[in-house]
Amino acid sequence: MGICGHLAVPGKCLVVLGLKLLFLVPAGVPARSGDSVLKDNITVRQGDSAVLKCTVDSKVSRVAWLNRTTILFAGTEKWSLDPRVILMENTGITEYSIEIQNVDVHDEGPYVCSILTNKKPKSTKVHLIVQVPARITNISKDITVNEGSNVDLMCLAVGRPEANIIWKHHSPRGTHKFVTEGEHLELTAVTKEESGSYECIASNDISSPDIRTVQVTVNYPPFISKARSTGTPVGQKGVLQCEASAVPRADFEWYKEDRRLFNGLNGVKIENQGKQSMLVFFNVSEEDYGNYTCVAMNTMGMTNASIILYGPGAMHDVNGAAVLPRCSVCLLLTVTLLHLLKF
Repeated sequence: MGICGHLAVPGKCLVVLGLKLLFLVPAGVPARSGDSVLKDNITVRQGDSAVLKCTVDSKVSRVAWLNRTTILFAGTEKWSLDPRVILMENTGITEYSIEIQNVDVHDEGPYVCSILTNKKPKSTKVHLIVQVPARITNISKDITVNEGSNVDLMCLAVGRPEANIIWKHHSPRGTHKFVTEGEHLELTAVTKEESGSYECIASNDISSPDIRTVQVTVNYPPFISKARSTGTPVGQKGVLQCEASAVPRADFEWYKEDRRLFNGLNGVKIENQGKQSMLVFFNVSEEDYGNYTCVAMNTMGMTNASIILYGPGAMHDVNGAAVLPRCSVCLLLTVTLLHLLKF
């Protein structure tokens, strides 16, 4: 606060020096015993009100509140233009206190209650400390990377005292764990298990933490998590299921031996729902029995799994797969070549 810039009446600038001489101990001159009383620091949170108290007695002839070089009040007369600074009313005759409303960071600093008693100056000094809740000012945007890439996340925060930053990871599976502390989070050779939301938590115990999140999407090739062979009698409805996890989501193709199957042809229906694909036979015949291949693919790659539709009398292993010859590797190579030829 400057002197003339915060005075209610510009003409008062002419007498500021005189008031300083009356109220303040001259600069550079050591304070005599009893001249100055240093009170405890007053700590308030940004946005709250601060009350600065000063004790006086009947011997006081002049009194004023100052902030650095700015006179706020001289007696009951207000010199400050700041509407947030008010003289406390309904206080005892021995109290001369001011209130600063909606305190901000620039209000922090030393305040002096200057008293003139029997032409002897005294002062009470108070240091106002303004605490600011932690607040995140900048954070990385959501990011999509391929598996194996490096990821660097950033989260900046301000606060008084200084904000402490920690990172937590919330995976798509619902698990969450502490990752690291600090403004930067580095993920080296990221895996699909490290995808999900990363929570930046900034705190300094002044108020509730400020929390922001960054979504990290990791692209990875499909892997088939469910492919079970099925036994179905002739004349019944049969369903072969294939489930694949992938980002981006996998596209599916079905083959019998090396022949691709299409939806609605040869008595079969292909139903794709999210990461699952089903090959449905409305009326199973002897010709339908055999080895089927589910192929899952996305921009990151492709994979396949052999699934068998067998009759009640067929031999099958403990996993439900009929004991029939397979050539899925040959088929995968064929499908891969066909998709490469498209480009």
